[in-house]
Amino acid sequence: MLSTLRSASLFSSLILLSIFNYACAEDPFVFYDWKVSYITASPFGVKQQVIAVNGQFPGPILNVTTNWNVVINVRNDLDEPLLLTWNGIQHRKNSWQDGVLGTNCPIPAGWNWTYDFQVKDQIGSFFYFASLNFQRASGGYGGIVINNRNVIPVPFGTPDGDITIFIGDWYTKSHKELRKDVENGIDLGVPDAILFNGLGPYRYDQALVPDGIGYHTINVEPGKTYRLRVHNVGIATSLNFRIQNHNLLLVETEGSYTVQQNYTNMDIHVGQSYSFLVTMDQNGSSDYYMVASPRFVNSSAWAKATGVAILHYSNSQGPASGPLPDPPNDLDTFFSMNQARSIRWNVSAGAARPNPQGSFRYGQITVTDVYVLLNRPAELIDGKWRTTLNGISYLAPSTPLKLAQQFNIPGIYKIDFPNGLMNRPPKVDTSIINGTYRGFMEIIFQNNDTTVQSYHLDGYAFFVVG
Repeated sequence: MLSTLRSASLFSSLILLSIFNYACAEDPFVFYDWKVSYITASPFGVKQQVIAVNGQFPGPILNVTTNWNVVINVRNDLDEPLLLTWNGIQHRKNSWQDGVLGTNCPIPAGWNWTYDFQVKDQIGSFFYFASLNFQRASGGYGGIVINNRNVIPVPFGTPDGDITIFIGDWYTKSHKELRKDVENGIDLGVPDAILFNGLGPYRYDQALVPDGIGYHTINVEPGKTYRLRVHNVGIATSLNFRIQNHNLLLVETEGSYTVQQNYTNMDIHVGQSYSFLVTMDQNGSSDYYMVASPRFVNSSAWAKATGVAILHYSNSQGPASGPLPDPPNDLDTFFSMNQARSIRWNVSAGAARPNPQGSFRYGQITVTDVYVLLNRPAELIDGKWRTTLNGISYLAPSTPLKLAQQFNIPGIYKIDFPNGLMNRPPKVDTSIINGTYRGFMEIIFQNNDTTVQSYHLDGYAFFVVG
């Protein structure tokens, strides 16, 4: 995959007190107190420890509006350090609130930290999650909704409801056990379940799904249209999302409005978020299946790892029935590629600002830096199995990069990340990319592994050009 990336602008200005007061009035502050802790839940019918936010699994929805200032005091009641990261929030001008190891100090067990950031010039559907120590495998995630300001029109009618859906792979092993397996070179294997909003599958097949598993139900009214914000919050599994006898009208993905197109199903890879309008246009003679099934797997053992929830019409006459709606041919990777290519930016619509979203003309961009990021299967480095990019496995320093930069502390990191694979043995290092300020970076992702890889560039939106 080829993408271009533009560095975010930094600026400073002198602001008069009266202007400052006006800005504060225009950009409200919202305050939250969150406690991250373990609770006991049974996502797959087996009691286990999960990570909850304010006692909720999944965590609460962070529902804000463009330009609001968000202040969240997070208390860590886990037995290990914690960081929350805000997937897709750009944190313009300063990455200190980003919540990943390397830019932030972890929150020690029993301590708290207050995140303070502005959702500047952003709209759309995102999610937050615990970013350390494989904790996302045990939960610690929730949704982020950034609404348009009233002065900015939305390019579709107001839906009758707004529903957030989390889909993702799930293991009955704890995140600590999974972490040890990965460190010892043991493959994660087939997940025990695919969850919908923290609950296991509806018993659509008595041979595949055990009895006594709680499942997720979405209640709807016939004839109405709902906005479904669907997030893949799993750790490794690409999923295909679909609803029996219903079309998915794609309208937004991760902060960008799209050209509106109907899909019968959508491949959603790890970390991705999509917004659909779904009209309840069936007769309600029964409930309907909502399905999330693994993609790009060729083993019959994966058949049990299918997530199924229920879409329940208020006038439904009975339970969902019949076979699950068919997924795409799992061996047809071109289907997924072509589907991704079919998604187009709605360049005539405004988003966070009144002007159209617009687009860059790739042929007119002056590319300042080119990097080929090559990943391959885990390798044994100093007695531990590690994955690498360009032969380097990142080592998070004890002093966060932001502090080292702020106070000019030498020896914490090296600005020497190679722009391609080097002819040398793999190594562990704190090596970072030396980007050009206000430049355009071209990144070529080369996946030499045997599984699908998802890349997330914190703080940036990027354009896929090839």
